[in-house]
Amino acid sequence: MNRPIAIVLSMLMASLLCGCDNAPGRRAIEAENVAPDKVLDFNVLYHTNCAGCHGPDGRDGAATVLANPMFLAIADAGVLRRVTADGIAGTPMPAFARRSGGMLTDEQIDAIVAGMRTRWANPGAVAGLDLPPYDSSSGDVRRGEHVFATYCASCHGAGGGGARAGSSIVDGSYLALVSDQGLRTTVIAGRPDLGAPDWRGNLRGRAMTSQDISDVVAWLSAQRPERGTP
Repeated sequence: MNRPIAIVLSMLMASLLCGCDNAPGRRAIEAENVAPDKVLDFNVLYHTNCAGCHGPDGRDGAATVLANPMFLAIADAGVLRRVTADGIAGTPMPAFARRSGGMLTDEQIDAIVAGMRTRWANPGAVAGLDLPPYDSSSGDVRRGEHVFATYCASCHGAGGGGARAGSSIVDGSYLALVSDQGLRTTVIAGRPDLGAPDWRGNLRGRAMTSQDISDVVAWLSAQRPERGTP
């Protein structure tokens, strides 16, 4: 190959290689150098910080189903922001905000919350429902035992020890890892990924009242082993 042709081919190859940096489907060079605390893309933030517990698409994880319109109807943006930022003491949910010892900025937490609500909230799915309040309230342990027998025992067994349709709900290891608020949230929103109904579907034609929910949570909480108890 003579020298002029070799030079032309070299220049053409260099041009093609440079052009590939900005080709469709290739991330711009500048994006490769974004500092970790400047990343605001929901998909990146969620999969890096949340998917391990809550599942890759907000479901099918060990923790609360986030892609659940019922959950997002009772847990507003303020609740989601607070829990994401500060975590939940006594549970595996850590604090992600820098001010609380985490790694995320306030802007990144806002991006996660906004992304969850944009993708997974569905106001139409809960329109017209008289939703129980998110926050826990005091309940009656004795009445809660009766509520459990009425609404929950058909799946979780008498006394909550487990049955064919549901696992043990009084297992000490489980109760030691979940807060009273977490119990209340699960009773209200259900676990659709596990086939567990929300507060309306435990007994046909008879939804649980807010007081029913508070009472059954009080009873479940009373089954929690004390700290240090094996």
